Amino acid sequence: MRHDKRKRDELRKLKVKRRYTRATPGSVLIQAGRTTVLCTASVSQRVPPWLEGNGKGWVTAEYNMLPGSTSPRKSRDRGGKIDGRTTEIQRLIGRSLRAVVDLEALGEQLITVDCDVLEADGGTRTASITGAFIALVDAVHSLNELPDPQRSPLVDSVAAISVGIVDGTPVLDLDYVEDVGASVDMNVVMTGRGQFVEVQGTGEEATFTEDELTALLKLARKGIKQLGAEQRQALGRQWPF
Repeated sequence: MRHDKRKRDELRKLKVKRRYTRATPGSVLIQAGRTTVLCTASVSQRVPPWLEGNGKGWVTAEYNMLPGSTSPRKSRDRGGKIDGRTTEIQRLIGRSLRAVVDLEALGEQLITVDCDVLEADGGTRTASITGAFIALVDAVHSLNELPDPQRSPLVDSVAAISVGIVDGTPVLDLDYVEDVGASVDMNVVMTGRGQFVEVQGTGEEATFTEDELTALLKLARKGIKQLGAEQRQALGRQWPF
């Protein structure tokens, strides 16, 4: 039993609220335990300059932790200066979303998903990816112009979860306390069909065996399957598969 009474293979309580704001076609508030992220998806007809005229679209992401999301307060990024952690996470979110998008079917349109952390208690990047996909689906559904209306830009779903080894035991969905104390910490991104998009695993003053790696990936697969079911329930009739 873990410090919050969860079983080792149990997710934190997940809450998803679509259409949380009205200014963008995709807007999702996702809560995993105390970790809370607002994901908004915006659409633009202007693609990056290096894609102009190629007939392909693009999906990108930005990530930010708001000042009050942690204690002590996190300073705002100003003057275009973004710290290395923020850059790495928003690139991960963008890669994860593009892994399930047919950019040619999207046409010359840009979808930007902003992930703003309102409260951080571990797993902000994984919650961002899971929520960002829901916002992306709503944004795609709002598109009026596609090269081929019969060809969906979405080819699969995507979600992410953290796993780790805490006190010698592989566990699923680490909160901050567990993340700090983990000897091994791993973030796993997978598609709905069970394909890996990215695996980020690190030993903290520790190593891990192949058997432990297998156990962690098995836990991640179980958790992501559950997250996929939550995404499907949240989207209802908008579920694209």
